[in-house]
Amino acid sequence: MGFPLSLSLSLSPVIANFSMEDNEERALAQAAHKPLSWFRYVDDTFVIWPLESEKLKRFFDRLNGLHRHTQFTVDIEIDGHLSFLGIDVYRKPDGSLDNQVFRNSTHTKPYLSPGSHHHSSYIQDVLTLLHGARALCDNLHEELEFLKTTFWENGYSIRQIRRALILAVRTYKSQEKPTSVALLLYVRTT
Repeated sequence: MGFPLSLSLSLSPVIANFSMEDNEERALAQAAHKPLSWFRYVDDTFVIWPLESEKLKRFFDRLNGLHRHTQFTVDIEIDGHLSFLGIDVYRKPDGSLDNQVFRNSTHTKPYLSPGSHHHSSYIQDVLTLLHGARALCDNLHEELEFLKTTFWENGYSIRQIRRALILAVRTYKSQEKPTSVALLLYVRTT
């Protein structure tokens, strides 16, 4: 007797995670030069590499040589910006890192129109982009202005936009102000 389909499908991410973890542990253990930081979410990895690009190339080649079915690609920051999981991580003038919502250069601001024949919950979900802005943006005011204009251009009423903004800001203000911010990722312990 086999496993129910839903159980076998839910094991795939777990097995993939074990495989990725094994590959990265071996690569990091064998590396002559290591990254300053290594953060992974499923199969996306954010790495801060403090050494010259030739050493990065050797590390990358070794990583890709560990398993024939696991091949990594690399994106290197351009003009101090790097997209990671829908977030634009960018380098500030003082060298520290910050983040904002990532939008592709070809983004034309189309979102589900409130006049479309979709369930109202889907239409309302578009406005939850305001909550994402609140969570991801260093310059919240600029992002909220962008979204308000975008929603207006997509046919949302001032009332709908205002209601969503009030909810987003109220939720934001009701939360305790953090003393620091951290990105929490799974890291295996021994």
